[in-house]
Amino acid sequence: MSSEMQSKLSWKSQDNPPEINAMLTTLSAEYPLCDGGKGLKLKFRKIESSDVVCNVIRSRGEVLIEYTSVAAAARGVGAALSKQEGNYSTSFTSLGIMLDVSRNMVMRVEHFKKWLRILALSGYNQVLIYAEDTYEMEDQPWFGAYRGAYTMEELQELDDYAVTLGIELVGCIQTLAHMEQILRHPPYTKLADSERVMMPGDPDVLALVEKMMQFWSKALRSRRIHIGMDEAHGMGRGKYQTKFGPNNPFDLMTDHLKKVSAICKEYGLAPMIWSDMFFRLAAANHGYYEPEAVFPAGLREQIEPDCQLVYWDYYHEDEKMYTDMIRRHRDLGKEPVVASGIWTWVRMWYDHQHTMDTATPCINVCRREKVRELFFTMWGDNGAYCEYDSALAGIVRCGDLAYGVEDEHATAKRFDAICMADYGAQIAASEMHCAEVIPSTDKALRAVLPQNILWDDPLLGIVFDNARRSQPEFDLALLDIYDNILCRIMPFVEEDNAGSIAYAVALLKFLSLKIQLRGALEAAYDSGDRLALRELASTTIPAAITALYEFDAEMRRCWLKRSKPFGLERLQVRNAGQAARLEELALRIREYLEGDIDTIEELDARLPWSAETPYYVNYAQYTSGSVII
Repeated sequence: MSSEMQSKLSWKSQDNPPEINAMLTTLSAEYPLCDGGKGLKLKFRKIESSDVVCNVIRSRGEVLIEYTSVAAAARGVGAALSKQEGNYSTSFTSLGIMLDVSRNMVMRVEHFKKWLRILALSGYNQVLIYAEDTYEMEDQPWFGAYRGAYTMEELQELDDYAVTLGIELVGCIQTLAHMEQILRHPPYTKLADSERVMMPGDPDVLALVEKMMQFWSKALRSRRIHIGMDEAHGMGRGKYQTKFGPNNPFDLMTDHLKKVSAICKEYGLAPMIWSDMFFRLAAANHGYYEPEAVFPAGLREQIEPDCQLVYWDYYHEDEKMYTDMIRRHRDLGKEPVVASGIWTWVRMWYDHQHTMDTATPCINVCRREKVRELFFTMWGDNGAYCEYDSALAGIVRCGDLAYGVEDEHATAKRFDAICMADYGAQIAASEMHCAEVIPSTDKALRAVLPQNILWDDPLLGIVFDNARRSQPEFDLALLDIYDNILCRIMPFVEEDNAGSIAYAVALLKFLSLKIQLRGALEAAYDSGDRLALRELASTTIPAAITALYEFDAEMRRCWLKRSKPFGLERLQVRNAGQAARLEELALRIREYLEGDIDTIEELDARLPWSAETPYYVNYAQYTSGSVII
C-alpha cells in the first residue's frame, strides 16, 4: 500500500501543544502528514481520564482527536490514517514490547525508528531493550565484542526519537543469569558460578553491575531498569559452593537482589525483575507455573520492597492460569507487571496463531484484573533468525486487543495504513507453522517448524524421520499447506514494508523441494530404484541447492536492511553447511551407484518406527548425532 493511497492529513502547529507538534513532525517523515497545506485537518483536544484514552471523531473536512497522552494521540493519528474513528480506551497505563537484541540480532538505529513510529501509531508507550551484553561500556572491551553492541550515543539517539512519540525506552538487562555470552571470555571467568550464571553477591560481580547502572542511567531518560535475574538454574551450586560452601537458594537470591537494588537506587533507577526464580525455588519440580508450590515463610518480607515483579507467560491458552498467577504475585505483596509474547523465537516468521492463542487470554485477564502494566516479549532464542518485520502484524493486532478492538478487519485497516503492507498476506505467510495439522499433544510434530526442516541434515534426516514416525504422511500434509500459502502470497511478492513476502516465498519454495527430496530419497533407496537415485543426484539436488542460495540471499538482504551485520555469520554458516551437505548427499548417491560403497550408511542409520520421538528445538540438537557445532 503506497502512501499516495492514504488519507492526506494536515495540522496547524499554532493550535497544538509542543509535544503534539513534535509527535506529528516525527511521523511526517514517513506518513502523509504536513504542517499546514491541503488535506483533512487534524485537531487535538486534551482530556482527563485515569485510563489511556483517545476518541477519534470524523466530520466534514476534519478529524478531532481527544487524547490523554501523546501515545493516545498517536494512536488516534493511526486511526485517522486508516480512515477509522471511534473511542479507544485501555486500562494499561504502560503498554509496550520487549525487543531482544542479545540472541544474534541488534536492530539498526534507523530501522528501530521505523518500529517506534509504528508502535506509536498503534498506541504503545514503552519499549524494553533486552541487552545482555550488547551495549558498549567504558573500559569493558569484551562486553558485546563482535556482536554489534549499541553505543551510548546510539541509545541516546533512539531515546531522543522515542520521547517525541510518547514512548519510554527502558533498559532490560541481566545481573545474574543469562550471561554466557560474556562469561566465556577470560577476563570474566572469575565472575562465573556456572557457565551462564554469575556468582551471586560476589564483590567483583557487583562492581560490574555498578558499571551497568552507570551506563543505563546515562543512556536513557527512563528511571526504570529491568535487572533480569530469571532462570538462574543451579545458582550457588557451582563455583560458589566450592568457594563458600552450601547456602539456601532463597537467601542467595534475595541477598543478591537486595545488593543490586541498592546499586540501582544509588543511580536513581527503580528496578524490576523477572519473578520466576521465586516460584521455581518454591516448587517441587522447579517449574514456574506449579500452583501447589508453597512460598517459604517470610519471603514476602525478604523481597526488596521497591523492586517490581514481572510475571512472564507466553504459553498458556486458558485464562485460569493467568488469573491464578496474577493473584499469587499479589499474595507476595507485589502488583505485577505482566509480560506476554509476540512469537518470534524459534520461528522463521512471526507465529500469529500461537500468539493469538496465548496473548488473547492474557490480555483479557489483565484487563479484568485491572493490571496496569503489560508488555509483549519478542525473543530471539537460538539465533534470532525470524524475519522480525513480520511481527509488526502481531504488534498492531495485540495493540488493538489491548485497546479493546476485537474486530480483526479494523486491525487489518490500521496495519495496511501504518505498515503500508497487506495484513492478510502477512498472516497467510505465518501459516507456515502449520498448527492446524500438527496435534498440539505431539511434541515431535510440533517441532516440525520451518527452521527444523530448513537445517535438518539431508543425509541424516533426523527431523524428517522423527516426524514420520509420529505421522507417516506429515510431509504430504506440509507440501499441501506450503503450496496453498504460496498461491495466496505470491501476488504480494514485491511487498517489503513489513515482513518480506519474497523472503517467505523463497523459504517455502526451498522447504517444499527439500521435503520432496527426502521423501523420494528414502523411497528410492529402500526400493533399490537406481534410476530414481540418479535423477535425484543429477537434477533434484542441484535444484534444491539453487533454491537454498536464493533463500540465503533473501535472508541476507532482509537482515542487513533491518539489523547490524553481526550475527548474520551464524546463519550463513548454517545455510552454507546445508548446501555442503546437499552436495555430499549427491556425492554419496553417485558413489553408491558406481559401486564405490555398498550402502549409504547414513540412510541405514534411521531409527525403527517403534523408537520414541524426542522434541528438538535447538539447531545443535536436530542437525547431527553430536552436539558439537
